[in-house]
Amino acid sequence: MKKILLLSDTHGHIDDRILKYVTDADEVWHAGDIGDLAVTDQLKRLKPLRAVSGNIDGDKVRMEFPLNDRFVCEGLDVLITHIGGYPGRYVPAVRNLLLQKPPKLFICGHSHILKVMFDKKHNLLHMNPGAAGKSGFHQVRTMLRFEVDAGEIKNLEVIELGKRG
Repeated sequence: MKKILLLSDTHGHIDDRILKYVTDADEVWHAGDIGDLAVTDQLKRLKPLRAVSGNIDGDKVRMEFPLNDRFVCEGLDVLITHIGGYPGRYVPAVRNLLLQKPPKLFICGHSHILKVMFDKKHNLLHMNPGAAGKSGFHQVRTMLRFEVDAGEIKNLEVIELGKRG
């Protein structure tokens, strides 16, 4: 079993509110718009990190982190990208990936809106952790925490980090 902390859209911001939850996780997953490698460097010092680059990320971030990351965690097939859309409204590149071989868990960021939805058509769980940073239109900073055990997602929790400002 692994405890996962999922965040996105830090836009260069990292603080003790985020880091408090990092220490409780086995791994941290970041769904893009990192903003500054100082964010991921700090996360990597504490826990293993998986991350993808986002649309605001510059060359340094893009050189270190891919656009998409597909992997298996504790028997669970996972795909992470930054701009993905939602069930029924995926962006074309994601729709093509899902048609070829859908994962069991699809994660994206970008919208700054926390959503967890089951996609019946592709038989997968879609997660967007919202935005953990302070830049953007979101009102409340959010992340997700869950466990992966024998290919199953368990104990999913929404973490609210307080107001954006």
